[in-house]
Amino acid sequence: MKSYLAAAISMTSVPDLSKNLVQAEELIDLAVRQGAELVTLPENFPFLGEEEEKIAQAELIATESEKFLKTIAQKFQITILGGGYPVPTGDGKVYNIASLIGPNGQEVAKYEKVHLFDVDLPDGNTYQESSSVKAGTKLPPVYSSKDYGNLGLSICYDVRFPELYRHLSKAGAEVLFVPAAFTAYTGKDHWQVLLQARAIENTCYVIAPAQTGNNYGRRQTHGHAMIVDPWGLVLSQTNDQPGVAIAEINPTYLEQVRRQMSSLQHRVFV
Repeated sequence: MKSYLAAAISMTSVPDLSKNLVQAEELIDLAVRQGAELVTLPENFPFLGEEEEKIAQAELIATESEKFLKTIAQKFQITILGGGYPVPTGDGKVYNIASLIGPNGQEVAKYEKVHLFDVDLPDGNTYQESSSVKAGTKLPPVYSSKDYGNLGLSICYDVRFPELYRHLSKAGAEVLFVPAAFTAYTGKDHWQVLLQARAIENTCYVIAPAQTGNNYGRRQTHGHAMIVDPWGLVLSQTNDQPGVAIAEINPTYLEQVRRQMSSLQHRVFV
């Protein structure tokens, strides 16, 4: 693992596939021009709209998303995380899949979201992700990259389940991906503190790209894509507008934190 610059992108995806992919490429280009070698896109980056629309277009969204990620990775010679897009399951639902693509355009890891966002919020909004999404059944993978370290995958609502990240750290993760479309209501109170907690308790870097702004109807997302270091400090973050958070992932610092705060070695119940 070398020192490198990583990017967490914040974008406002809408119910328009082509428009979203144009926006994503513009932000990726911005990140690469600032030196990023590892770039991450948020959950629902290619499409964020009503569940019925998503299901109706799922086949197209999946095909175009996969093509986009592979083309972009090769074009910019980067490793890219597509933080979440729908892939049909064949039974009228979709998996919410995060896909990690290497610079040669090949998929090196993928994860089907296991924790689905079914909640009734105090602001009056109700979310029922399970109405259209089928939960994955496998623990998320850790991909070992010679250049970028051991990369652990997750998606959005997963961040509220620390046992998932303990699995990733036990599997050797040094960097945790948390691509998200956090609601504005929950994000203002929980987003940053949850990311910092996952970084601190696992002494890992956390890279969290995010949806932001008004996506459709009453759907407002929190934004504030960020990168958190293993001590829990926020190294870089966007605001509530589309943009790019960039920070260095430094293996020497990671080792220093783990040596000085060796909590992973002190676990009693594992």
